[in-house]
Amino acid sequence: MLFNSYAFAAFLAVVLPLYYALGHRWQNRMLLLASYVFYGWWDPRFLLLLWLSTVVDFFVARRMTATADQRARRRLMVLSVTLNLAYLGFFKYFDFFADSAREAIAAFGWQADPITLRVLLPVGISFYTFQAISYIVDVYRNAREHTDDFVAFALYLAYFPHLVAGPIQRSTQLLPQLLVPRRVTAEQISSGALLMLVGFFKKIAIADAVAPMVNSIFGNSASRSGPTLLVGVYLFAVQIYGDFSGYTDIARGVSRLMGIELRVNFRQPYLSRNIAEFWRRWHISLSEWLRDYLYISLGGNRGPRWTTYRNLLLTMLLGGLWHGAAWTFVVWGALHGLYLAVHRAVTSARRVGARGANDASPDRADRPTSAAGWLWYGASVLVTFHLVCLAWVFFRAPTIQEAGEYLVGIVTQPGPLSSDARIMALVYLPLTLLLDLPAWWRGDEQPISPRWPALVRGVVYGVMIACCLWVGAQQGAPFIYFRF
Repeated sequence: MLFNSYAFAAFLAVVLPLYYALGHRWQNRMLLLASYVFYGWWDPRFLLLLWLSTVVDFFVARRMTATADQRARRRLMVLSVTLNLAYLGFFKYFDFFADSAREAIAAFGWQADPITLRVLLPVGISFYTFQAISYIVDVYRNAREHTDDFVAFALYLAYFPHLVAGPIQRSTQLLPQLLVPRRVTAEQISSGALLMLVGFFKKIAIADAVAPMVNSIFGNSASRSGPTLLVGVYLFAVQIYGDFSGYTDIARGVSRLMGIELRVNFRQPYLSRNIAEFWRRWHISLSEWLRDYLYISLGGNRGPRWTTYRNLLLTMLLGGLWHGAAWTFVVWGALHGLYLAVHRAVTSARRVGARGANDASPDRADRPTSAAGWLWYGASVLVTFHLVCLAWVFFRAPTIQEAGEYLVGIVTQPGPLSSDARIMALVYLPLTLLLDLPAWWRGDEQPISPRWPALVRGVVYGVMIACCLWVGAQQGAPFIYFRF
């Protein structure tokens, strides 16, 4: 079920009145049932894997808490993590590794029988698997107690706003909210609805609007001029940001309507001054998960400097592979790992992500106070943005070869910037910046200030709704991160 669909509107029209009418215990039961309906809308078979993960992790955590033997606790933790990774590995990567092995064998002139099994990828498996692992590891580390409330735990994994594309929730943040009664305030309903509107605007009026142009440029790169190819990269940066941050805004807004807060996942990432700051602002829930459960487990920044660089590269390589079963995602992750390692070497930072990702604005106190400082700030933002865009080419291209040809084409294919690409760039690049700058300046989650006159805000809301309706009637696509 897509957020940007009439089916979801009808679904929410049923769920919200029931939620407001029920008591806490029945609220959780109803939300769990609704979440299963939401998830099973794509394919009811997907529910089997979700149920299996729920039951195994619930009882493993209970057993882990009941024993004082540290070796037994560790075995249980390893068992649960292994099973979760096995689910993820088989359903997400079986085809990838089978095809890669066949191609490697063929490179030596040998023939390999094709593997006919094709595995269906359950929607959102990457997200709820990481949530299950974080719960088990947190219980093992005594960062939280296990819960005996099976319904609340099942809802923690299946909660429909975040289920299929995040943000990845921590058990220490979401579970406590599910275990206690909730009272929804008028302010929560108002701010939640506004978050949803901004999210729909990002997704429909921006991401879906530029998607056809991006598809056209990347699909016909050999016949496009270098300037057009460069603008195509910028437009894809706009598309994926609008698509994914739009999903997060909608998810957080829907959840806020029920008095449940989800984690912030984006904080104007394209205004970052360096790549470490970018990862404190982009897909925050994933970058923190990788830091806390992978990077630190590998050793983090303990030990010689070269091991820190190795751990950064391995973390981002695996982070790239998490995004998709293709070598292009591995290269994308490797580039970001290299960026972070170079940044660490140059700045000798204490550790990646040392400042809290949930601070209202991590760099607010560091803003320049002079014209020269602002020039340096702007130059840093531009360099960081273009490094990110370079990596986006591999994220978007179907193969490494096509990504390489695309990049070569930017500098070798002469010609003017096409008029349609120019129009798109002149409209959607400033529009994206216009959404981010006010929120960045105020350290807020919203581009629309509540201090604006009511009439101005009403006009802005009306324009946003009209744009969503107009573009949505012509374009419409699933969220990009559904495939991950």
